[in-house]
Amino acid sequence: GLGESGLAAARALRAAGAVAVCWDDGADRREAAAEFEIADLTRPRRGGALDLLIVSPGIPHHYPAPHKAVEAAWEAGVPVDNDVGLFFQAMADPDRPGADEGDPKIVCVTGSNGKSTTTALIRHLLTGAGRQVQMGGNIGRGVLDLDNPGPGEVVVLELSSYQIEPARRLAPDVAVFLNLSPDHLDRHGGLGGYFAAKKRLFEYGCPERAVIGVDGAEGRFLANAVGPEAVQIACGRKLRGEGWSVFMNKGFLTEWRGGRQMAAIDMRACPALIGAHNRQNACAAYAAARAVGAPPRKLEAGLADFPGLAHRLERLAKIDGVAFVNDSKATNADAAEKALLSFDRIRWILGGRAKEGGIATLAPLFDRVAKAYLIGECADAFAQTLGATPHEICGDLAAATARARAEAEPGDTVLLAPAAASWDQFANFEARGDAFRAIVAGVGKDAP
Repeated sequence: GLGESGLAAARALRAAGAVAVCWDDGADRREAAAEFEIADLTRPRRGGALDLLIVSPGIPHHYPAPHKAVEAAWEAGVPVDNDVGLFFQAMADPDRPGADEGDPKIVCVTGSNGKSTTTALIRHLLTGAGRQVQMGGNIGRGVLDLDNPGPGEVVVLELSSYQIEPARRLAPDVAVFLNLSPDHLDRHGGLGGYFAAKKRLFEYGCPERAVIGVDGAEGRFLANAVGPEAVQIACGRKLRGEGWSVFMNKGFLTEWRGGRQMAAIDMRACPALIGAHNRQNACAAYAAARAVGAPPRKLEAGLADFPGLAHRLERLAKIDGVAFVNDSKATNADAAEKALLSFDRIRWILGGRAKEGGIATLAPLFDRVAKAYLIGECADAFAQTLGATPHEICGDLAAATARARAEAEPGDTVLLAPAAASWDQFANFEARGDAFRAIVAGVGKDAP
């Protein structure tokens, strides 16, 4: 695959003295990689000439069916790896420049929802605490596009299940598990396979310290398996045992260690971290930063001035008393649930390409919805689930926003939380969120 991570891997391998032979099923991608040797790696004979096959995250290596290039490598006995595996291999290389001066700390973040916010927040907190930090993986730069980290530096990586599962080497110093909800099930052969991919970071990776969200059963299972090295985090329960935990207690982020309270931070002073899901992100980021030695007082200041990320409960404007919030990253029901729980009277824009299960699990929150405005392929199906909840099929984002703006009353929140993928009408969730931001900017100009 010759997207950003694939090209970064090819360039890194070339810089290390390897011959990078590249392939992508898309002709335009192959043309963009003309600096490299291009060969059809789906042909078994060609695949057998390789020493190693590196697959990008979008290339299926197991379910629903392995890519033909992966099949060719298997038949030829060629190992299959990815850029994450190569990154950890490079970090373990005693001949890596600067390796004799000391090791960096590597923090990896995974989970179904909140990975990007948590990863960016860890970087923000550690930077504010005076540490040198790089961020990459599934956010920002590809792992093999990062600069060679120096001693004492921290590398924070967001890792999806697609990136963890094929990696032949995983060795984080700190590994973070946030939560699990049904997603990417076709790529992992079901929910069990999806969880198994996430677990590899903790079982195969053997981190020195694990930070694990225990509000869900999967996290409690994982924390029990990891044992006393786990820092447990929670928003829905107090964790006052003898171990190390970070949890929410009456609006305060609380660190508990050795049977006593070590710190308490008032989250009301952290405007970019509203909602229970962001409280979980804050607990996880705080715990990870503490695990690499950052002091609580500097972390408190970092939580307060964190600006948040685009497309994640991003407050765009308040027009005539109506708030407009962009949560385009809410691409499944679990993420949309977090958004719905953050506001009281909602003009909800949703729809796109449905994920498995649709929005049925959100029914208990429909009473928060003044009206829903449906877009995309799954509009009819979502309308059926909404039932008696006021709703209107609008077709596209511009029409839905216009209708929500026309009907909203002061105190309402016009919320884009699609609970669906964007690919029917947009290239990705960022493009969908950018379009919403532009539409809202136009609404603001038209406002009296």
